[in-house]
Amino acid sequence: MAAALALRCLYQGRPTLRRLAPRRGHRLSPADDELYQRTQISLLQRESPQTMYINSYNSHGFTVNGNRVFGPCALLPYSVVQWNVGSHQDITEESFSLFWMLEPRIEIVVVGTGDRTEQLQPQVLRAMRQRGVAVEVQDTPNACATFNFLCHEGRVTGAALIPPTGRTSLTSLGQATE
Repeated sequence: MAAALALRCLYQGRPTLRRLAPRRGHRLSPADDELYQRTQISLLQRESPQTMYINSYNSHGFTVNGNRVFGPCALLPYSVVQWNVGSHQDITEESFSLFWMLEPRIEIVVVGTGDRTEQLQPQVLRAMRQRGVAVEVQDTPNACATFNFLCHEGRVTGAALIPPTGRTSLTSLGQATE
């Protein structure tokens, strides 16, 4: 009967009075489904809606999203931590472990080794590759630019940065001074 009324209204150019909804043969009760149970969430830390971005660097450290970080640091998708290395020779599997333990998985880690591009130990690179994390080793100025570019693309990126010891610094976006 309702279908006939709907067809008659359509034929006469009038909108239908009642939409037909699918009917279920059964109803769920609160005991039947987990959807009816209350869930409580404790928010420990709000995630920043913006991505990480390196604003500047110098021989003392980095400015990341407007926050000053002194010394070597590791940049993760939503946080910055101090990285306990003095030079590229101190980089080991253990110092990289935080990059493969995170969820969501980091696709690529950009490593800034200071003033010059230095070679990392082959076993460290092999361990990262076996865990599915790509590593890009560059001097720190180029590593900062690469990290910013990859984050802008929306890639899940990490960075391990050692400040350059020389007189090169990025004082603001797009300006390098020597």
